[in-house]
Amino acid sequence: MVFSSLPFLFLFLPATLLGYFLLRGRARNYFLLLANLIFYAYGEPIYLLLMLASIAVNYGAAVLLERQIAPKGRRIVLIIAIVLNLAALGWFKYAGLASDTLRSVGFSFIPKVSVALPIGISFYTFQAMSYVIDVYWGRCRATKNFVDFAAYISLFPQLIAGPIVRYRDVADQLTDRRTSLPRFSWGVRMFVIGLAKKVLLANQLVLLWETVAADPHAAGTLAAWFGMAAYTLHIYFDFGGYSNMARGLGAMMGFDFCINFDYPYCANSITDFWRRWHISLSTWFRDYVYIPLGGSRKGTGNTARNLLIVWMLTGLWHGAGWNFVFWGFYYGILLLLEKFALKDLIAKLPSPIRRIYTLVLVAVGWVFFASPNLASAGQYLLVLVNGTGGMAPMQLLAWLPIGLAGIFASTPTAAKFWNKHRDRAIMPVLEAVLCLIALVLCTAGLVSGSYNPFLYFRF
Repeated sequence: MVFSSLPFLFLFLPATLLGYFLLRGRARNYFLLLANLIFYAYGEPIYLLLMLASIAVNYGAAVLLERQIAPKGRRIVLIIAIVLNLAALGWFKYAGLASDTLRSVGFSFIPKVSVALPIGISFYTFQAMSYVIDVYWGRCRATKNFVDFAAYISLFPQLIAGPIVRYRDVADQLTDRRTSLPRFSWGVRMFVIGLAKKVLLANQLVLLWETVAADPHAAGTLAAWFGMAAYTLHIYFDFGGYSNMARGLGAMMGFDFCINFDYPYCANSITDFWRRWHISLSTWFRDYVYIPLGGSRKGTGNTARNLLIVWMLTGLWHGAGWNFVFWGFYYGILLLLEKFALKDLIAKLPSPIRRIYTLVLVAVGWVFFASPNLASAGQYLLVLVNGTGGMAPMQLLAWLPIGLAGIFASTPTAAKFWNKHRDRAIMPVLEAVLCLIALVLCTAGLVSGSYNPFLYFRF
């Protein structure tokens, strides 16, 4: 089930909120767990068993970590838990890539493996591992309440595509969360903003990318630039819109999820971009991989090694394909250059130049990310510079309004204006009217059966 669907908007969500607010105290977590399981089972009931197994393993591991006094015993429990988590993730997400790669280099006797990817497995696996590791490190206590922990891992607002919520950040909210009309209203507004980003912007922009990417040579250089720009905006509104919806849904029920995007296309360097984009993932890799490897504490060589390991893993986390590994390596190299060679030079550049530099490199990176393989990405990038003709300029100009709307919406301009004038008496009424209009437009788009993919379901 996706948030941007009619069954979710007009059946599941109203029923869940009604049941949730009719209950009080601990009963809410029992009801929430039931709603979470129904939400997940709607699309893939068989993989509900996998998620429940993950919940049981990590719950038990954390309890054992607190009972096991000997350091060696605690390490063994931690290692077993991590191995089991990574084994499940590795089999369901990467077994196909591993078999295809081995077969392509001569091991033809290895059978071809095709395993369906359980929705959201990357997200809930990382949440579960962070919980066990934090208990091992003493950063949080293991919960003895299985229902609370199961509700946390399976929490439907962020189960499918994050943000990656750490247990220690919501532990108190799982046992004592408060709801209020202002908080609920904020959640509704945030949800509608995310829904509008997804349905009205992301779903439209991806059509231009797919048209151009299907045959970039025929589309031509100008269209290739338009297509790359369209995908750059699409992925932000697709994933960022989902994060807005997740935060909004969480707020409606008393949860406070972390900000996952902070206007990343306003960044003035690649380093700054990754402080703003998918914040919960980049901080996860920083805290659980980069720093334990030694971070930047042991010289330039080790720092470079650690960065490259983290960013190749980041790429691999996003998808089971060598183009994703290359995408991660691409960012690792860029971040190393900025850290050791280009930092002072970039700092001296005017702010507009720094932003253009960042946007161009990020957009090029999205070509590797979106393409089915490295060869396709290379062909697309070649069209960007070979000056070939193709689609008529008037065809491309038809996409300009939605593109300009996307550019405007990717900046904090509207938010700054709203915050500046929010105390005016007319603003609550205007806010309600705008939300209602956006909801009607989104509903109309969904009823019409318009294109409604969701990129991060494959993660």
